Amino acid sequence: MSISLLLKYFPDLTEKQIQQFTQLENLYMEWNEKINVISRKDMESLYEKHILHSMGIAKVMEFSSGTRVLDIGTGGGFPGIPLAILFPESQFTLIDSIGKKISVVNAVAEGVGLTNVTAIHGRAEKLKEKFHFVVSRAVTQMPEFLRWLKGKFEKEQFNTKHNGVLYLKGGDLAEELGGLKCEIYNLKNYFEEEFFDTKKVVYLSKGNFNS
Repeated sequence: MSISLLLKYFPDLTEKQIQQFTQLENLYMEWNEKINVISRKDMESLYEKHILHSMGIAKVMEFSSGTRVLDIGTGGGFPGIPLAILFPESQFTLIDSIGKKISVVNAVAEGVGLTNVTAIHGRAEKLKEKFHFVVSRAVTQMPEFLRWLKGKFEKEQFNTKHNGVLYLKGGDLAEELGGLKCEIYNLKNYFEEEFFDTKKVVYLSKGNFNS
């Protein structure tokens, strides 16, 4: 599985984007040999389980030009790097507490020529900047995650959704999201591969918590 999988669901990718997404495979293979950011068995399904999964957020939300997005617990750059390729007019800050992973993010972003990515080694709750959206891929339980977001959101709004969180999660979320006003999008409605049967994007507007 490769770039053809992405084109199946995102047929309007530009030549530049196709080139960038194609380059990701060799870059991640090369870096994964040095720093294990993706499990070895997952490398052969990089495009499905990591890149397309990250792009699931784009099926739910199209970031407007000038949107600032924070990716918390980015690991090797997911979902931030695929989204930064898709939305070159938006700015992405990718943060992780593990420095080696941020080294990979910097190398991959530079390798595909991304100028809209800033990678930070640190903890999200210590970050002083404000953003329009926060994205993440199941770094922790939602109540704990939301505690990290205090003071992280901009007041100005110019996207189709109110500023807030877009969170990639799997499985049964009823207990974890109890009492929160959110929208849940099943990725199986967008992607037909079996991997996406239980995968979801959870959207919470910043009004859910003390922002």
